[in-house]
Amino acid sequence: MIPMVDLKGQYHKLKAEIDTALMTALENTQFVMGPNVSAFEQEAAQYLGAKHAVACASGTDALHLALRAAGLQPGDEVITTPFTFIATAEAICYIGAVPVFVDIDPKTFNIDPELIEQAITPKTRAIIPVHLFGQPADMPRITAIAKKHNLMVVEDCAQSFGAAIGKTMTGNFGIAGCHSFFPSKNLGCYGDGGMITTNDDHLANEMKVLRNHGSYERYHHSIIGYNSRLDELQAVILRIKLKHVEEYNRERRRVAHTYSKLLADIVTPPFEDEIGNHVYHQYTLLSSQRDAIMKALSDNKISSAVYYPIPLHKQKVFAVDYADIPMPVSEKVASECMSLPIHPDLGESQIKRIVDVIRSACK
Repeated sequence: MIPMVDLKGQYHKLKAEIDTALMTALENTQFVMGPNVSAFEQEAAQYLGAKHAVACASGTDALHLALRAAGLQPGDEVITTPFTFIATAEAICYIGAVPVFVDIDPKTFNIDPELIEQAITPKTRAIIPVHLFGQPADMPRITAIAKKHNLMVVEDCAQSFGAAIGKTMTGNFGIAGCHSFFPSKNLGCYGDGGMITTNDDHLANEMKVLRNHGSYERYHHSIIGYNSRLDELQAVILRIKLKHVEEYNRERRRVAHTYSKLLADIVTPPFEDEIGNHVYHQYTLLSSQRDAIMKALSDNKISSAVYYPIPLHKQKVFAVDYADIPMPVSEKVASECMSLPIHPDLGESQIKRIVDVIRSACK
């Protein structure tokens, strides 16, 4: 079987280092907000070029804490994309704000800047662009729109760790960048984990307080917060993997570019913006023959997946408000998109086998 990701293979390559570091952490018995969490925050901030990194329990919590710390209130509107995982919109709803969906760019699958300005109302307070599948959204245009209308920008970087536009890493264009360390991510731990990056001192302090039960000082609570702390053992794993993330992303691009070269004449491969550094969390193509391709891959013991089959505006929880608002690009992409296996250790022979099956299915 060729899996979507090969976490076992990656673990075995790092096994000696990970096992030793985990045993050291177990001996130290500082399991909550221990030294590895602090060290990882410093190392991640340095790598991403951010002033602060605030670790938390998940990527969803990262979005929630960032929006809460930024002062969004119930009834505020937040513009975002319908073609993303539901966590993006969930975080908006957690604070009583209202997600406002606008359609996506047909090339990048990211939010279409042309449509953002049309969706702005007096209630609009923020924009959440998602760097989907590792492709940076058009941040120069999005931040220009935000500045013009005095809106906050909170970046959903759950799939874009290490991606950049020019020399600026995603997560540094808005007031905060929200990262996920779900196991399958480009930088993943062995459970849930998340982090917020920011260059704002006040925002960083607020998020540190919110993640720790609203406590500025132990047993002193001036606000209601949450229990959203990155586990010490997960921080151990993330510190080790962070040293390899550049190599991992480089190898993901190698796999993606090989796929695109071999498949461009029979499917629509992912678009790669010249100004952005795509890190290919997923390799997502478009084909009107998706079902036939996926069946053929499955028959040949090759994994594939659809991210995402139902855009958020069509999900039951949001459908009532968007029943009469078409999102034609999101709907078309959702009906034709599929993702192929992609990970740093995917070999040329495996890629060729996958391509051969796809070509056979498309005949």
